Amino acid sequence: MATIPLTKRGAEKLKEELQRLKSVDRHAVIQAIAEARAQGDLSENAEYEAAKDKQGFIEGRILEIESKLAAAQVIDPATLDAGGRVVFGSTVDLEDEASGAQVTYQIVGDDEADLKLGLISVSSPIARAMIGKEAGDVAEFQAPGGTRRYEIVGVRYR
Repeated sequence: MATIPLTKRGAEKLKEELQRLKSVDRHAVIQAIAEARAQGDLSENAEYEAAKDKQGFIEGRILEIESKLAAAQVIDPATLDAGGRVVFGSTVDLEDEASGAQVTYQIVGDDEADLKLGLISVSSPIARAMIGKEAGDVAEFQAPGGTRRYEIVGVRYR
C-alpha cells in the first residue's frame, strides 16, 4: 500500500472526523433506524431506507478514513528543512508573471486541499510544477485557461 502524505493538521482533522463519525453520527443513525423500524412495514418506509443509506455512507467513510490514517505519512511543516526548496507542506509565495498578482499557497495532501484557504493538493498541476524549485525560480504549468507562469517569491515551512 502506498503512503499518503498528510500534514500534521490534516491528520488531526481526519482523526476528529473519525471520532465524530464513530461516537456521534453512528449512534444517531442507529437510533433513526430503530425509530423507523418501530413504524411498521419496512418495505414502504422511506425513513428506514434513508437511515440505512446514511448508515452505509457513515460506515464507508469510517473505513476510508481508517485506511488513509493507516497509510499516512504525517509531515509537520514546522520541522522541515529543505534548504529553501518547495516540498510537501511548504508555504509558497508566488507572483503571476502575466498579471503581477501575488498569491500564497501551502502544498498539502489531497484530502486537505481547499483553494479558498490557500491549501493546494500535492497532486495539482501547480504544486507539481513548484516541487523542487526555490525562490527566484519560475513554475510553469498547464491550467484550464492555458499555460500559467508563476515566479516563486518565497518559501516558508510553518
